[in-house]
Amino acid sequence: MKRVKVSNNVIRRMPRYLRMLDELMENGVNRVSSFQLGQLLGLTPSQIRQDFSCFGEFGQQGYGYIVSALREQIASILGADRGYSAVLIGVGNIGRALMDNFCFSSWGFSLVAAFDVNPALIGTNINGVNIYSMDDLETYLHNNKVDMVVLAVPKDVAIPVTNMLTANGVEAIWNFTNVDLTAPNSSTIVENVHFSDSLLSLSYYVSERQDEKAARAARAEKAENNQ
Repeated sequence: MKRVKVSNNVIRRMPRYLRMLDELMENGVNRVSSFQLGQLLGLTPSQIRQDFSCFGEFGQQGYGYIVSALREQIASILGADRGYSAVLIGVGNIGRALMDNFCFSSWGFSLVAAFDVNPALIGTNINGVNIYSMDDLETYLHNNKVDMVVLAVPKDVAIPVTNMLTANGVEAIWNFTNVDLTAPNSSTIVENVHFSDSLLSLSYYVSERQDEKAARAARAEKAENNQ
């Protein structure tokens, strides 16, 4: 597999391909064409072929893709086969929901520990994950391999916690604090997750559809009145 610098848009589409291939495998589909994938995902076949070409040559012209092999290749591209380790900081509402409902292992991560300041949580175990005191975090980072931190702390402590993580060489942060975290001159990669962004995007499309319906109704009423 070649690994070259590719656009963020291509990278954002790769997990969509992975999810669709998982669904096809669950439904017993063994082979798929770029045309069929495009129909399922709302993309053009040429876009799909162009995306895949960023990482090598997949499939055969006129034959398509073997679903299981393509799934394996995309998982490898995304690093889902490397067994990364993750720790969670902040076992509040969002943190606990992730621990209870998100299957990290399905996507190549092992959630190995969690940290919080609540004495009622420290020393407990949730779904096989031990919860430690925040006072122990730096020592843990020094003594254990941690590839990613899931950050779900209150927004007022998001920046100081992030500064501590970057100072201790954490490579990646999955950020649920509702604060855009940027670290100039830092090698730490941050993925900011804002639930409001997704909701407001949905709101835009709903508004657009309702405005179109209202405009059509107004035109129809005007035409009827002119008759």
